Amino acid sequence: MKLNRFFSSTLRTLGLSGLLLTAGCTNLDEVLYDRITSENFLQTKQDVVRDFLRAFEHAYWSIQGGSTFMLQENSTDELMTPNRQGDWFDGGQYQRVHNHTWTPNDGYTSDAWNALYGGVTLATNSLEDLQGITDPERFSMTRAELDGMIAELRTLRAWFNIRLLDMYRNIVLVKQVKGQTQGGPQVSPQEAFAYIEQELKESLPNLPTRQSLGANSVGRWTQGGAAALLTRLYLNAKVYTGTDRYADCATVCTDMLAGKYGQYALETRWDAPFDYTNATSSETVFGFPGSFGLTHWQYDGGMYFWMLPVNATFYFGFTDFGTANPKYAMQPGRDVDSTEYSFALGKPYIKFQKYPDDVRLKTYKNLGNSRREGMFLQGYLPYVNANGNVDTVRSTKGPYPLFFRDQVGLFLNAKPGTRITNKTSNMNNADQNSGIYPVKYPYYPSSDPNKISSAYAEIRFAEIYYSLAECKYRAGDKAGAAALLNTVRARNYPTNSPSLYKTDGSQLTDQEMLDEWGREFLVEGRRRTDLVRWGVFNTGTWWDKQPDADNHTAIFPIGQNVLNVSTQLKQNPGY
Repeated sequence: MKLNRFFSSTLRTLGLSGLLLTAGCTNLDEVLYDRITSENFLQTKQDVVRDFLRAFEHAYWSIQGGSTFMLQENSTDELMTPNRQGDWFDGGQYQRVHNHTWTPNDGYTSDAWNALYGGVTLATNSLEDLQGITDPERFSMTRAELDGMIAELRTLRAWFNIRLLDMYRNIVLVKQVKGQTQGGPQVSPQEAFAYIEQELKESLPNLPTRQSLGANSVGRWTQGGAAALLTRLYLNAKVYTGTDRYADCATVCTDMLAGKYGQYALETRWDAPFDYTNATSSETVFGFPGSFGLTHWQYDGGMYFWMLPVNATFYFGFTDFGTANPKYAMQPGRDVDSTEYSFALGKPYIKFQKYPDDVRLKTYKNLGNSRREGMFLQGYLPYVNANGNVDTVRSTKGPYPLFFRDQVGLFLNAKPGTRITNKTSNMNNADQNSGIYPVKYPYYPSSDPNKISSAYAEIRFAEIYYSLAECKYRAGDKAGAAALLNTVRARNYPTNSPSLYKTDGSQLTDQEMLDEWGREFLVEGRRRTDLVRWGVFNTGTWWDKQPDADNHTAIFPIGQNVLNVSTQLKQNPGY
């Protein structure tokens, strides 16, 4: 992305000043227009709006750019990027993420830092521009309108800072960029937490509500969005600062459910929060608008398009992006002989199968007229080929028919149920049959008018229910937790399903709570955060992953490329 290339160089040093524009002429008598300030840069209301929106473009890209999604998912018990007969080995970098053996020399440790600070810098630069406007009437704006934009930029910056705090813990708080050539010192996690909390609480009253924005609310930070960020901050406060804030988290969640920060509601279908109508969904608390013809970052290579097996596009009937190349798949729950692994963590598909009437367990299928069913690509995937004959998705290394299974190994052309002699199942021994693939955002056929039109739902109202449920569970109110979870879970099962939790909450345990977070928010870029909060990210065992030697890998190192040019920064402990 052009934006990221520009900021990656400047942000390695946290050099936060804008580039000066100079005239390219050797006539020294010429007047040089080498200073752009808010006084001469912003001339019209449209200039102000463009300045305001600049950081939002980068924000949408950052959901997957800079390896942010990969680090949040591949380091956990959920996704894998195994070596598929030479594909995706890439010097073992994804195996190091899987095994928590990354080093500051791995490029992704710098990439995520730069991507997130790119957003902080852009937001701060625009924020200073807007804060420098002393006469909003000059731009045909009211003071309230301008204050609302300023509050949104502060909230957007807080979103970036929460992610930095979560991934690196010891971060720099960027509060000014104009005239600055070097970033400030790192602050303690406690100071960063307090600053982010203050920014959100001060911004919240000046933010619009979802209802006041109407159909244009997607992509805008509202009171509900800021409250949801406070929820995330408070839910993870014990990890970030050593002091739990579950009571504060519960208060914000309760207020959100009561409509204090705007009116939200759950969808009645599990797939509706991800469908092409989700830009106006009452479940979307904050999202980024997407479309086939413009921006659609969740559908691009860094995220869900690389979560499809080879040639799966023929099964969808969607060929606009070419054929797929599976970087990500779900980690297996069974060995090559189909015996379930004994560890408690991981096995994401088996966690869904625990409740067999879950409608999401169906194989993904396009039904026509912008509708689909099922969430997983599994087994054989048949389609009608260009010759009009029934075919099935085939390997690029065969080309034999592919049968996608909840296992990892060298199955090659072996039919389902056939025992293979090679019993090795690890990150370095996979083929194109290995793993099951989740499809959360639909891939409608190329002829469908609503193909690749979903917004990206960064915050769903379901998260508020689950966050409050966790707070109640930790406080000993299992019945209250079960009721909240069931309110969301009901759409995943038939009416009166036995899969709903008992009203007394007796089925809820730490493991079940963590499993349920994994089911509802599968591949939504939060699994690492949840594992860390529940204390198992470093101590847990899952497929081809043993516990870490200690807990220093709960945060990432600051990349060596950053440290080389940012001598004021100190490396995180243990690296």
